[in-house]
Amino acid sequence: MKVLIWDFDGTLAHRPGLWSGALLEALSYHVPEHGLSAGHLRPHLQSGFPWHVSDLTRDPIESPDEWWSALEELFVRAYTSEGIADSVAREAARSVRARFVDPHGWHLFEDALPALEAIGESGWTQVVLSNHVPELPGIVAGLGLTRYIGHVFTSAALGAEKPHPAAFQAVLDAHPNADRVIMIGDNVRADIEGARAAGIEAILVRTICEDLESIGDLRELPDRLDRR
Repeated sequence: MKVLIWDFDGTLAHRPGLWSGALLEALSYHVPEHGLSAGHLRPHLQSGFPWHVSDLTRDPIESPDEWWSALEELFVRAYTSEGIADSVAREAARSVRARFVDPHGWHLFEDALPALEAIGESGWTQVVLSNHVPELPGIVAGLGLTRYIGHVFTSAALGAEKPHPAAFQAVLDAHPNADRVIMIGDNVRADIEGARAAGIEAILVRTICEDLESIGDLRELPDRLDRR
């Protein structure tokens, strides 16, 4: 059994502006003439997410609501730090979730589907492992990827963020008969170094790095796997 582990955001798909973009969309709905840009909000989101303390593990969440409620104050502070009234900030913060998890806000990279299809035809079991929201399986399904992806592991549900070994171990535990496992991702620390520390091969994508096995286009990946 061969298992290919995909990172999601930045590897298979992207969301314009990511978190700052979602916060801006939520604010614009409530206050169209707010005068802010994603660039105003981005500096306030550089800490406070679970993956910013990836050396720790947490008890699995009881519900997605629990995960999102822990972030609400972070969103409120981002807004109020830029002059948005507290009452408006709280209303906008509560609506960030709906925008972020909407599959229509996410876009597949043009090389994602050709790679997924070719690798699946080569007999690989493909899964996603991502530092992401509880609703990631729904986003993956909404993008039409369930025909290629057998399982979606999201850190929100696991209680462990890459590069913590526990995140990778969850995938290994779910595929005890795998005799070959490879991680594919765009983040050197979370995806590549994390996988290697867990005893998993890894290939960096979208960035060419002389010190690491890397490719710039996912369409190169099937041939690379065949040659290994």
